Amino acid sequence: MTLRLNRRHFLGTAACGLAAAGLPLRARAATPFTFQASWINDAEFSGYFAAMDLGLYQAEGLDLTYLSGGPDVIPESTIIAGRADLTLTTPDTTIKAISEQGAPFRIIGAQYQKNPLGIVSLKSNPINSPAELVGKTLAVPPVNVISVQAMLKMNGIDVADVNIVPYAYDPTPLIKGEIDASLDFTTNVPYTIGLQGAEATSFLLYDYGFTTYNDTVVVTEETLKTRRADLVAWLRASRQGWTAALEDPAEWPAKWADSHFDGTGRSIENEIYFNTAQKPLIESPAGIFAMTEDGIEGNIAALEAVGIKATRDMFDTTLLEEI
Repeated sequence: MTLRLNRRHFLGTAACGLAAAGLPLRARAATPFTFQASWINDAEFSGYFAAMDLGLYQAEGLDLTYLSGGPDVIPESTIIAGRADLTLTTPDTTIKAISEQGAPFRIIGAQYQKNPLGIVSLKSNPINSPAELVGKTLAVPPVNVISVQAMLKMNGIDVADVNIVPYAYDPTPLIKGEIDASLDFTTNVPYTIGLQGAEATSFLLYDYGFTTYNDTVVVTEETLKTRRADLVAWLRASRQGWTAALEDPAEWPAKWADSHFDGTGRSIENEIYFNTAQKPLIESPAGIFAMTEDGIEGNIAALEAVGIKATRDMFDTTLLEEI
């Protein structure tokens, strides 16, 4: 789905609000800019929706086209094909493409300082650490098996001591007791489990050594070279949008029931849960999208553990310094 966002009728009101809030107004001609999201419209993208509705991209001189993602969208392909200027994706896929295929990508920011992927279990049969997985059945999507195996090894656990089975993003087997735990997004799946009358608990892979970002902001080297000012403008507006969206995580989702969240089939209560749960994973003392040297080193080490060779130059932090 493509949403063409050209809300000039809203700009006057938004400009007044921005001025009142002390946010900078920039009077330059609007420049077309296309942003490819990594998944369907949900609370994962609250900061960008808030920035759109507040007129923050327009104030930065960007005429934004927002492209939602989904299971059939490969985010990196959109920027390689020139259909988008910037995308969100995961550091493992981006860096693997750079190191193994010579893809001309650079990571310029990280939405999630901590990857929201974690081990989800039921409070009635809790698994609160990697050590408690020994002798248990853990359902893992095939694409994430190597990451889970790396986390187990980092914590001194023999992979053979955990029964890893395929997972199809459905918590029903967990609720029925057919498995003991699953690898899933801790920001959302516990809510889904709650709807079925059970209560979930979880821990992040990140907190047990697999220290990767998620929803990393990726551009091509050519875009980085030729559209630097526009990228800084996008980062600045998006950071302000996320600050607004996370100030009160329950405030914005209800406003999007008939717009950004229309037709997703998920309740606003679900999106509020999601937005609340992701707040501590996004916010950083160094600012939203920050990539600290320690954080980058953590990503490089975690990816090395799964056989992906990352180097410091794949992460460009200089644009964040200009926000």
